[in-house]
Amino acid sequence: MRNIYDQDLPRNAANFTALSPLSFIERAAEVYPDRLAVVHGPLRRSWSEVYVRCRQLASALARHGIGKGDTVAVILSNTPPMVEAHFGIPMCGAVLCALNTRLDAPTIAFMLDHGEAKVVIVDPEFAGVMRRAIALRTATTPLLVIDVEDELFGPVEPIGTVTYAAFLAQGDPAFAWSMPGDEWDAIALSYTSGTTGDPKGVVSHHRGAALNAISNILEWDMPKHPVYLWTLPMFHANGWCFLWTLAARAGVNVCLRKVEAQAIFTAMREHGVTHYCGAPIVQGMLVNAPDAMKAGVAKGIKTMVAGAAPPASMIEGMEQMGFDLTHVYGLTEVYGPATVCAKHAAWNDLDIGERARLNARQGVRYHMEHDVRVLDPQTMLPVPQDGETMGEIMFKGNVTMKGYLKNPAATQEAFAGGWFHSGDLAVMYPDGYMKIKDRSKDIIISGGENISSIEVEDALYRHPAVLAAAVVAKADARWGETPCAFVELKAGAVVTELEIVAHCKKYLAGFKVPRAVVFCELPKTSTGKIQKFELRKQAGSAAAIDV
Repeated sequence: MRNIYDQDLPRNAANFTALSPLSFIERAAEVYPDRLAVVHGPLRRSWSEVYVRCRQLASALARHGIGKGDTVAVILSNTPPMVEAHFGIPMCGAVLCALNTRLDAPTIAFMLDHGEAKVVIVDPEFAGVMRRAIALRTATTPLLVIDVEDELFGPVEPIGTVTYAAFLAQGDPAFAWSMPGDEWDAIALSYTSGTTGDPKGVVSHHRGAALNAISNILEWDMPKHPVYLWTLPMFHANGWCFLWTLAARAGVNVCLRKVEAQAIFTAMREHGVTHYCGAPIVQGMLVNAPDAMKAGVAKGIKTMVAGAAPPASMIEGMEQMGFDLTHVYGLTEVYGPATVCAKHAAWNDLDIGERARLNARQGVRYHMEHDVRVLDPQTMLPVPQDGETMGEIMFKGNVTMKGYLKNPAATQEAFAGGWFHSGDLAVMYPDGYMKIKDRSKDIIISGGENISSIEVEDALYRHPAVLAAAVVAKADARWGETPCAFVELKAGAVVTELEIVAHCKKYLAGFKVPRAVVFCELPKTSTGKIQKFELRKQAGSAAAIDV
């Protein structure tokens, strides 16, 4: 039976509008038309100028026949066209597919075909790999290729039929775009890494994109008009939704083609950067940069780190630079960061070791995510909050993907039991904060005992010579598996395998100590994540050490 609050109170155009981050740029242009929005080398554009360009892009796409449900792919650096793509493409109802710029041609070809892309916008830096990818396509549908020209990169032989500037010129700067008819409509298609088969296409919706963009503001207490430096690739989970966040705050997008310490510190000084995000490897690069390079950089810059937990050396290095570090965690399937290690004032009085232990946790749910729990994947019940019992991190709520494109089996598996299964194993502490112990596929089982690769990595990071570390399983005739450590040293550092082993023995039980140590430059993704699947291939040839 309907109650009185359901009678004669219909949802209508006056009292309901679909949530979408597209509304953020419209407001920024209306309220702060002359505020700086984009910086790229000598280029400066205001929010009103960026909004006009986004409307032109949407209009030009619509005139080309692109509309609701069509896929527009882009392979772009952190440049102004990538900012515009995040608004202009969904403004015409299409779905943005931002491709990982480090992928090879066959993988890109698969994504273009699988996502049924009708248009691709290409940065000059990636024209060569895109030319090869287009040649490898099996789809017979036409593909409009648009060439971006960028003076900061230099001239490149075009591979398409029209330049980005010429294409925009075809569009109406006053294009009457519309909000999505349903906030459940797709806004983006993002492909996960295909380390165990074809990549999966994560489909995101307008509602989730808007809510996580707002969550970013809340987690950082982000004021109006922040100056944000793009060290995080904009293609990675749509820049963790920060492209939309910055529109909501009418902030500044400081574009950066190459993630190098000198370029980062120079941009911080020149533009008064207030915020940036980065993988642990990026943060470590800044901490370990020469002091002269850091000179003149303002104190109080806020930074987010995701991925591996920040070791004590990173937290201490950030504090010495005067940076405010926030640890977040998430996946592409939950729009980037979806939990945060929310800090408490009382932690400031603790020693660096204890602060590092507390800040290394993945923390608690984002504001706009309904629920995050550590559950037993068999019983689907919460694990005890004892800091010891492992379960799987699972998400539920608005900031979760629609599912995997054209992959109902994977979608059903991911949402089994009414939760999104992350695949990350964690424990829950009495204060309600969770900490990842490992990926389910990264647990090392040695003599029947489970070894967390992250626990071993934490011990390795305590060594002052270690810049980056990763631990994987190495086959062992006696124990089944033993830990194999891959270590990247800081510039100029010298240390032996036996010294690394002796160091680990100070912090780990004997069976957890690496039986093999390999010194090398660790393979990393474009977002700075260490590629453990590559290291697993090498682990078999690593020589064991008598420990």
